[in-house]
Amino acid sequence: MLTNAPVALRMGEINKLADAVKAPVIGADVTNMDDLKKLFEESMKHFGGGVDFVLHSMGMSVNMRKGKHYTEMDYGFNQKTIDISAMSLHRVLRTAWDMDAINEWGSVVALTYIAAQRVFPDYNEMADAKALLESVTRSFGYHYAMKKKVRVNTVSQSPTRTTAGSGVKGFDGFIDYAEKMSPLGNASSEDCANYCVTLFSDLCRMVTMQNLFHDGGFSLTGVSEAVVKQMEK
Repeated sequence: MLTNAPVALRMGEINKLADAVKAPVIGADVTNMDDLKKLFEESMKHFGGGVDFVLHSMGMSVNMRKGKHYTEMDYGFNQKTIDISAMSLHRVLRTAWDMDAINEWGSVVALTYIAAQRVFPDYNEMADAKALLESVTRSFGYHYAMKKKVRVNTVSQSPTRTTAGSGVKGFDGFIDYAEKMSPLGNASSEDCANYCVTLFSDLCRMVTMQNLFHDGGFSLTGVSEAVVKQMEK
C-alpha cells in the first residue's frame, strides 16, 4: 500500500512505483485525521486485517520554500512544517492505535537526519522538526510497545537526493562533505531501503524507540583523512 498527499500524487512518480510492485495507491493528507482513518481502513480491507509495518517518509519546510532564514522564520509557516514533518508521525500512530490497525510485533520506521542533533545551518527549521520526530518515536514507541509489542524507530540516513532534500541550500555540499567524512561513504537510498526492510522483519523484534544511524560511519567520525587533505590544499 502506497500513499502521498493528493497534490503530490499528481506531481510525483508514485504510480510508477505502484505499477512496479503491484501496490494500490491511496491519497492522504497527513494533517487530516479523516484521511488517515480512510487510509488505514482501505489498507486493512486490502490485506484482510491489520498491517505488519509502516514507513513514515515525509517532510516539508515551508520557511525554506519561502526563502526564510532560520533567524527570521515565519511562525505560521513553522507550525505547518512541524505538523507535516513531525506531528504527522503522531497522527499516523494515533490513528493506527485507535483502529488497532498494526499487528502485534509490527514495526514502524520514520526517516530522520543527524541535523536533529548537530547544527547544519542551512537545514533550517527542519532540524527542529526532525528532533521532534525522534521524540515522538521514543514517546509513542514506549506506549505502543507496552500495548501491543509494536516497535517504533527512526533511521538517520546519509544526505540523500530527494524532492525535499533538493530544497536545502547547499545540498550538493552536504553530500560531498558527508561522502568525505564517512569511512564507508554515504549510504545510498537503496541501502537505506534494505536497512528498513531489516527493521520491519522479526530479526529486529527487540529493537524499539531507537534512533539508528545509517550513514557510513559519519555520525561517529570526528574528522577524516579526506577532509584534512581537502583543508590543507
